[in-house]
Amino acid sequence: MKCVKLNNGVTGRGIKNSDIIKPVEYEVNGIKVSANLYLPPNFDDNKKYLGITVAHPNGGCKEQVAGLYAQKLAELGYVAIAADARYQGASEGEPRLRDYPENRIEDVSGMVDYLISLPYVDSERIGALGICGGGGYTLACAQTDKRIKAVATLSMFNSGRVRRNGFLDKDIAGIAGRLERAAEAHSLELQGEVKYEGFLPPHENDDELRAKMSELPENSLYRDGIEYYGITHKHPNATGSYTTESFMKLMAFDVEDRMDLLTQPLLMIVGSEADTKYMSEDAFKKAVNASEKELFEVAGASHIRTYWVPEYVEEIVKKLNNFYSKYL
Repeated sequence: MKCVKLNNGVTGRGIKNSDIIKPVEYEVNGIKVSANLYLPPNFDDNKKYLGITVAHPNGGCKEQVAGLYAQKLAELGYVAIAADARYQGASEGEPRLRDYPENRIEDVSGMVDYLISLPYVDSERIGALGICGGGGYTLACAQTDKRIKAVATLSMFNSGRVRRNGFLDKDIAGIAGRLERAAEAHSLELQGEVKYEGFLPPHENDDELRAKMSELPENSLYRDGIEYYGITHKHPNATGSYTTESFMKLMAFDVEDRMDLLTQPLLMIVGSEADTKYMSEDAFKKAVNASEKELFEVAGASHIRTYWVPEYVEEIVKKLNNFYSKYL
């Protein structure tokens, strides 16, 4: 059962208008979460604002794409929060980089809890945005947490399906082997040894990463991911890695399994050129009980390029604002 202990870095009183980004901390199930709260320009703590949670991608952190979209939404008048998942980023939790779906789902609910604790956020008008893996976990959270009144995803990544079947479902034959490897890693963790893996290849410098990129197709998730996480937007808290033992939990998860429980308005945004588009399309089809739903394509965009290319970001933020302002 999730239990959140709040330690509001923002009191709701005496905030200067220039203080747009506020580092805050709170606890989820006894583990400290590090988050950034984004406030609108000319913030007035006597007003009530719409609240938005923003969940970061797998292997990422709040200072990257999640923070960018949280800030863009705050500039439009929302109070937005981007938090590092527990066991990841600047949040606490051991072993580091554990990636359990149930934890990530609770992290989204924890952001809702935090927003509800703020006197200037309207607790009946909270929306959620999940990006990449955070999109899958946000969908899973909204399936049962009906405090979330409108749900949006960007470049949604169904972590369980990919860890289980391989990317593009191309390694179903490897399921048994991955489970064996995860079980072995779990036994090693009991002895104090933690095994890791991830999407950033071993490298000494940026030139080695660029060489790896050149071997991959243009616009592909892993090529663009190496560039974004390893070179252009790299951050010490975003290593692209996770514990091998996490596969024991990840491979039993699939956000598509309970999409019929999602009843809120739903917006799923994908790049027209994204090789991950199939995940959003398949989950979208199963959201049969969403009160309203739309699958929106960003023309010319790949998965990762929805994170940062200015013209794509501008188009996506406009779409998100139209969605949230209509349904919140």
